[in-house]
Amino acid sequence: MQEFNYQLQKEMLEELIRNPQELKHRHPSDISKILKEIYHQEGKETFIEYLRKLPEDYLGEVLLDLPEYLRDEALEELSVKKLTEVVDELDSDDAADLIQDIAQIDSQKEQDILSNLDDEDAEDIKKLQKFSDNEAGSIMQTELFSAHLDEKIGESIKRLKKLKDDGLENIYMVFLVDEFGFLIGYIPLEDVITFDFNKTYRDYLKEDYKRVLSLKATDSIDEVVKYFEDYDLVVLPITDEDGKLIGRITSDDIYDIIEERATEQIYKMAGVDEESEEERDVKIITKKRAIWLGINLITAIAASFVIGLFDKTIQAYVALAVLMPIVASMGGNAGTQTLTVMVRQLALEEINWSEAKQAIFREVLVSLLNGFIFAFIMGVIAYVWFSDYKLGFVIAAAMIINLLFAGLFGSIIPLALKRVGVDPAVASSVLLTTVTDIVGFFAFLGLAKIILL
Repeated sequence: MQEFNYQLQKEMLEELIRNPQELKHRHPSDISKILKEIYHQEGKETFIEYLRKLPEDYLGEVLLDLPEYLRDEALEELSVKKLTEVVDELDSDDAADLIQDIAQIDSQKEQDILSNLDDEDAEDIKKLQKFSDNEAGSIMQTELFSAHLDEKIGESIKRLKKLKDDGLENIYMVFLVDEFGFLIGYIPLEDVITFDFNKTYRDYLKEDYKRVLSLKATDSIDEVVKYFEDYDLVVLPITDEDGKLIGRITSDDIYDIIEERATEQIYKMAGVDEESEEERDVKIITKKRAIWLGINLITAIAASFVIGLFDKTIQAYVALAVLMPIVASMGGNAGTQTLTVMVRQLALEEINWSEAKQAIFREVLVSLLNGFIFAFIMGVIAYVWFSDYKLGFVIAAAMIINLLFAGLFGSIIPLALKRVGVDPAVASSVLLTTVTDIVGFFAFLGLAKIILL
């Protein structure tokens, strides 16, 4: 069935290539999935062959939708001439991204492509490349639709039609600028179409349209994302330091950033490096993962050392070996719950330092209450299981202590790491696991030694 589906998709792609107008009705993401399957089914040469058959005004979007390892192989194989035409068809922000990818593979190819582009397009890309990866300017596009206050609405709509013919997409607003290009406000396109086309924008300018939300190109991408989330934006104008309109950021770019950051957080919480996971080389992936596994081994040895301190206690009371993992497991899970909440709130800037004490108190209280609940349940189970009320008391007390520390350190560790400039998502889980294992084993076995022996 899978082979049949693959052949069907491949035949469909071939038919679309023969009819480029029909191809443009299919989303590039759909085509990139078929090409990815072609690569795995038939190899690199066939994959590149199909890429070369795609029209240049469509190929760029497909390349950007491909996984990084496939995009790199494509950029290595496609000619300078082909890539120049591809870059020329892309919006400035996407063109800059693709040029950046090419530069990482072959800097000479990057320079050759830039030299073959129109001066204006090359200049736009170079301007965007000057911004750091964390600045708003790095993800903005310079193509936009703006109008002067004293311009007739009908004349601006004629310009918009020409811009649409030239490939301008996602027009939601008319950005209003003065004679020097300074941003004054913006009007939704759905309002503009109801205006008298013989009048100017100044005739319709009202306070609501002047309440413009904008950011500078040097502002951080974090601020951009926060603006889109807080104000439910679909587009955000970007200005230079003086307030002149120089570009815009649309919601589709923000969705990509949010997805990338969510993926990055998941990888970090698991101690996995995102860049290494994009690799196809098993040796590189193994090496990257081995670093974190090595750190975990050290923490596991530390926990085992604590257990070793009480070896005679365990030998005298074998039931301790049966129940011991429960205490550590419950502490680890409770701490992970707290840790996940705190890391997420820090990442989304939902918590500041003035609220830190309150957040720590809340998490400790929740963990403590859960500690009492499950301590009672586990104490009863241990009493029924081994017919020893003292053992039930020991595991109940140890569980309360461990969940208390799990809540405390699950909230303190990410805050402390954030304070010293370390990403909480990277190191928090390892540190927390060490704390809950050592505290859990020490509390359980220490109490057992005092009470049971």
